[in-house]
Amino acid sequence: MDTMLEARLQTQQRSTHNGQEASLWSSGFRMKLEAVTPFLGKYRPFVGRCCQTCTPKSWESLFHRSIMDLGFCNVILVKEENTRFRGWLVRRLCYFLWSLEQHIPPCRDAPQKIVESTGVQDVLSGRAPGGAGEGQMSNLVKKEVQRILGHIQAPPRPFLLRLFSWALLRFLNCLFLNVQLHKGQMKMVHEAAQAGLPLVLLSTHKSLLDGILLPFVLFSQGLGVLRVVWDPRTCSPALRALLRNLGGLFLPSEANQSLDSSEGVLARTVVHAAMEQLLVSGQPLLIFLEEAPGVQGPRLSALGQAWLGLVVQAVQVGIVPDAMLVPVAVTYDLVPDAPRDVHHASAPLGLWRAALAILWSLCSCWGCGRRVCVRVHLAQPFSLKEYTSNTRSCWGSRQTLEQLLQPIVLGQCTVVPDTEKEQEWTPVTGPLLSLKEEDQLLVRRLSRHILSASVASSAVMSTAIMATLLLFKHRKLLGEFSWLTEEALLRGFDVGFSGQLRCLVQHTLSLLRVHVALLRIHQGDLLVVPRPGPGLTHLARLSAELLPAFLSEAVGACAVRGLLAGRVPPEGPWELQGIELLSQNELYRQILLLVHLLPQDLLLLQPCQSSYCYCQEVLDRLIQCGLLVAEETPGSQPACDTGRQRLSSKLLWKTSGDFTDSDSDDFMEAEGRYFRLGQQSRCPDFFLFLCRLLSPLLKAFAQAATFLHQGQLPDTESGYTEQLFQFLQATAQEEGIFECADPNLAISAIWTFRDLGVLQQMPSPEGPRLHLSPAFASQDNQEKLEQFIWQFICS
Repeated sequence: MDTMLEARLQTQQRSTHNGQEASLWSSGFRMKLEAVTPFLGKYRPFVGRCCQTCTPKSWESLFHRSIMDLGFCNVILVKEENTRFRGWLVRRLCYFLWSLEQHIPPCRDAPQKIVESTGVQDVLSGRAPGGAGEGQMSNLVKKEVQRILGHIQAPPRPFLLRLFSWALLRFLNCLFLNVQLHKGQMKMVHEAAQAGLPLVLLSTHKSLLDGILLPFVLFSQGLGVLRVVWDPRTCSPALRALLRNLGGLFLPSEANQSLDSSEGVLARTVVHAAMEQLLVSGQPLLIFLEEAPGVQGPRLSALGQAWLGLVVQAVQVGIVPDAMLVPVAVTYDLVPDAPRDVHHASAPLGLWRAALAILWSLCSCWGCGRRVCVRVHLAQPFSLKEYTSNTRSCWGSRQTLEQLLQPIVLGQCTVVPDTEKEQEWTPVTGPLLSLKEEDQLLVRRLSRHILSASVASSAVMSTAIMATLLLFKHRKLLGEFSWLTEEALLRGFDVGFSGQLRCLVQHTLSLLRVHVALLRIHQGDLLVVPRPGPGLTHLARLSAELLPAFLSEAVGACAVRGLLAGRVPPEGPWELQGIELLSQNELYRQILLLVHLLPQDLLLLQPCQSSYCYCQEVLDRLIQCGLLVAEETPGSQPACDTGRQRLSSKLLWKTSGDFTDSDSDDFMEAEGRYFRLGQQSRCPDFFLFLCRLLSPLLKAFAQAATFLHQGQLPDTESGYTEQLFQFLQATAQEEGIFECADPNLAISAIWTFRDLGVLQQMPSPEGPRLHLSPAFASQDNQEKLEQFIWQFICS
């Protein structure tokens, strides 16, 4: 209730008091916003550089300083100048003429080339497992090959593509204010395409609209027809037929059968041949690495990893010499979604439901004026062959979460093992199972590496900043909005908006009008109040989009909170907490415990980065933002004096990825380094802000630990998830904190507890069921688990 706009918003005055709130929403919210001028001028960060550790040659190529100054273009802004014609009629038909002028490369004889490929011919002749041999059986298998191929793809139809592009252009202009694309990023992709290697774009998945928005963007920029991998479970047969004619690809269900199944062997052979022909033809390919929106489960898509595995295998066997991988991300002010009665995540989307969803989106935009801004991000392309040759040398030993944390949680030991965590929630599907175990590991780590790059290049949207400020009850929205924007920019994250600050705040509040209420108070000031219940849950989901920009600092702040939990009362004054000395070794240990506890799907640590290197990065970030200040002990060398520090001889031959904490002790003297909390005036509020970024997930974990002695076990995983979600909802109603009432948080808690050894999955006649492990059967050990989690939470 105490969130207030610092300055007075200029709103139209109404004579009637009853229409006061409606007048606030209707005033000045139809301004066309641009996303060109940043808050920090020419120092706006250029995001999307590839990993210098894994792909140093790619990092140096395809990039030069001049592309940073190319600016943005609005992809859906098509005018008379975008066509070859001029005149008043052209200005009215420019969308149609533009679609006719787009170049569509011919795709002839693709099905015939697939059937004539070596793998398919071996199956037809009986030389491969599951083959047919000669005679009538060969004809039946040939028909089956053609049927499977028809399920996978179809030749794109130019007339349908042009008609669809024209209709989509009109639809996007009605739905969005703009779709911004950095011309420098597009130039890097164009240069990579001119090298003659196939382009494989690997994207996040925020909306079902991504599958048609990204092909349109790249089609309009001259990259040709983008072949998009779709999930067949989300589309009806009629919609699949339409998408195939527009360049869609679908994995046949037979490809997921067992390795010894003849139908599975045949389907996987045809899929391999189709992928090989696609890469050889040079057509760009789009694969979504995240699960479709609304799907409750792991963040990384099993289907996306399966298709990426096909690309890796084609490069390894020499079908193509190399492939250029491009991390892609799409960010929205608000993700366009359909109402629950039009589309449900578990039901396939058909043509009729898709039409209803489009009509609903248009009506909601025209009725409320809630048109949003979109940013498309194309990161720097890098070589798959270079990544494969460099990354295998970085693999080391790993342990499960149960081996790493369970003895520490139960108080059996205090030393954190010097190894990495092995945590994989995404199941391995049929096409990926056919690869060797080493190649499966390569594909899983490559997909995590690319998804981390996509998230790092994503822009922070205005709704994420506003939702965070409203959720954390900041009083001065205008000033705090500007401060949080600059903090995100200074951390190397771009923002997806610009314009006058007052107009930005008005526009953002108009987009969030369903979840907040505006109340006029004295002298024209406004009180912005989040609506309780689902509104707070939605704001929490929006604020989670800001977490990647502050993730390192948030992990460090929660670790410091855990270190101080046993020394200083949490409600004590900041000055009292600042007296405590925090050793660097203690900070390392506490950060490492939290890093192991948090899911990999949240942290998205790149496989080339060790946990200890990440701990040092977290500590450096806390020092840079002023939350930690080095404490010089008497007789020790000052922390800022680096003149006398020398590398020891055993470090001279090491590569950058081989540094460990023990190595750094030789020249950093970590044992004698101490820190105190910074005492600047902004430190307490910023510390609380960082801790609250991770509080929804950590509180869900703590409540899941509390629920252990109340839940009905044994139960199926879905049944226990529903039990826990109902408990989270009931707790939210009692405490008025709805950030944790999220089914995805419930699933993350259950899977983390399963990896930790709190829950065990046992086979049964009805299927796998969850049981409480003997180690946590006693209430004493359950309380130890709850206390271990609560130490990282700042109330």
